[in-house]
Amino acid sequence: MTAPTPTDHPKADPVSNAQKDPDNWTTGDERMTGAQASYLKTLCEEAGRPDDYKTDLSKADASRMIDELQAETGRGH
Repeated sequence: MTAPTPTDHPKADPVSNAQKDPDNWTTGDERMTGAQASYLKTLCEEAGRPDDYKTDLSKADASRMIDELQAETGRGH
């Protein structure tokens, strides 16, 4: 995935911010958010993979897993 070129005011450009690679997140190594955890648990259950849900994921790892499970379940796209 390639992110679009940011504008002069990247915070005003939700598309470029939304598509930033998790490897480049400054907070990517922090614990996943509550929203990520909830959505990830739902996706794991819908994909028939409830044992894949882990509570100790980083924000970046959770984001990658969410993308993978969305592709698998057809959700979110």
